[in-house]
Amino acid sequence: MDNKELEKKIMQALDDNKFGSFGTVEAGNKPKVRYMAVFHDGLSIYLATNRKTHKVEELKDNPNACLLLGYEQGGGKDVLEIEATVDVTKDEGLRAKVWNESLEKWFKGPDDPDYVILELSPSRIEYMGKNQEHGVWQASASAASSGK
Repeated sequence: MDNKELEKKIMQALDDNKFGSFGTVEAGNKPKVRYMAVFHDGLSIYLATNRKTHKVEELKDNPNACLLLGYEQGGGKDVLEIEATVDVTKDEGLRAKVWNESLEKWFKGPDDPDYVILELSPSRIEYMGKNQEHGVWQASASAASSGK
């Protein structure tokens, strides 16, 4: 599978999965994973959170994280394993772009001072398709290698 086809499959898997398991590194170099709503624009990936959460503190100490998407109930779905560095941002344009009604459960609106965006910069995305397709997208090389 060439790089363009792989990127298309990755974006489709991002479209199909509105939630994922987001992993950070907490104090003592221990992993911490939680479910989060996932938003994206192409391969730019965003998570909305409260600035007062443990994950924000963890990311200040160590910006390396991972996001696992797919393989929902019963299997048969494509899976993405995303390795990324994360910036915590209060960028007004990005907050407005990600904002939707589902976030009203946690925030007063897109101007809520506690509402921040975790902006993931993927370095590596491993794609495992439901039909045994496999590919690895790498940011540094902007190239994909395909496997069996």
